Amino acid sequence: MAFTIGIPRETADGETRVALIPDVAERLQQTMDGATVRVEDGAGRGAYHADADYEAAGCAVVDRDAVFDADLVAKVAPPSDDEVQLLADGQAYIGFLDPLNRPETAQALAERGVTSLAMELVPRISRAQKMDALSAMSSLGGYRATLRAAERLPKFFPLLTTAAGTIRPARVLVLGAGVAGLQAIATAKRLGAKVFGYDIREPTREEVESLGANFVELEVDIEADQDESGYAEKLEEEKQERQPELLKPHIAEADVVITTALIPGQPAPLLINENAVEAMDPGSVIVDLAAANGGNCAYTEADEAVTKHDVQILGPTNLPAEMPVHASQLYAKTIAAMVEEVVADGTVTPDFDDDIFAGACLTHDGDVRNERVRGLLGGDAPATEEET
Repeated sequence: MAFTIGIPRETADGETRVALIPDVAERLQQTMDGATVRVEDGAGRGAYHADADYEAAGCAVVDRDAVFDADLVAKVAPPSDDEVQLLADGQAYIGFLDPLNRPETAQALAERGVTSLAMELVPRISRAQKMDALSAMSSLGGYRATLRAAERLPKFFPLLTTAAGTIRPARVLVLGAGVAGLQAIATAKRLGAKVFGYDIREPTREEVESLGANFVELEVDIEADQDESGYAEKLEEEKQERQPELLKPHIAEADVVITTALIPGQPAPLLINENAVEAMDPGSVIVDLAAANGGNCAYTEADEAVTKHDVQILGPTNLPAEMPVHASQLYAKTIAAMVEEVVADGTVTPDFDDDIFAGACLTHDGDVRNERVRGLLGGDAPATEEET
């Protein structure tokens, strides 16, 4: 019997992406000779892919029950409780699972006997770069955050010289120089702003400066009577504890602040306190990409736009869904790469000696495989020798 891949319609509020787009689905079926992609009717509508597009690509457009009856189900948003119940023993699931914030979903998948692979857990190794959905979506988020800020800011971003006078460029401060932060920096530069970047990790200085931004270095005064190891350790701890106050003057000078400091499974670190917001000029904008985990700003509310001290504070949690065409295109390619990696001879083949499978595997054979997630569940799911 042919291997089947099910692509459900996303049901989470505001989710417009789809796990596979027609051309990627077509190539996947050709690569996996004999495989069939089942797409739920209307699954691609939010990303502007009609059912007819999938049929032209050789996919079967079916109802929801048939999609969840496939050998492997691929989604974007983590499955709802109802969707987990549609999965059965022996099936495979690939998609975002938010395992550190939603460990109960992992437990439910294990109890259903589902082999699940979390796209967030794909290891950061060269061989797995084509499966790095998290980085792809973070890049979209950083880009979109900058556009949101430019739209809200009651000023120009670029330097303008007019007959009526010269307008100075906006000052944009990006806190966090990961994928989202670097894309925000690059986008703000393209829009003509004067850009500053900060990250607690000193090695990111080169990346920030390579994009034409100024790296913000915080001065920390502590006693220097430590040995090299102890001094470095204390400096790092002191720096983290004092970040909000040390950042305050830099925040006060910025027209726009974009924050991206997010630690999976933990509350987001506070970078912008109430005093820092009050010190900003009226009309300034903060876009907080850590809103889902509480936010880097003291006033952030998830998926809300609030105004405090005449400063606009935005807390979007799913910016890639505002760009569903390219977001779906990039995500589909990472899903296809993962499917090709783990499916052999018409079946999902677990290989815990492989870094990619072992790293991404969340549940298998009734167990929660990831040690951190198992710890969040109280250690009920036993460790196994194969786990890395």
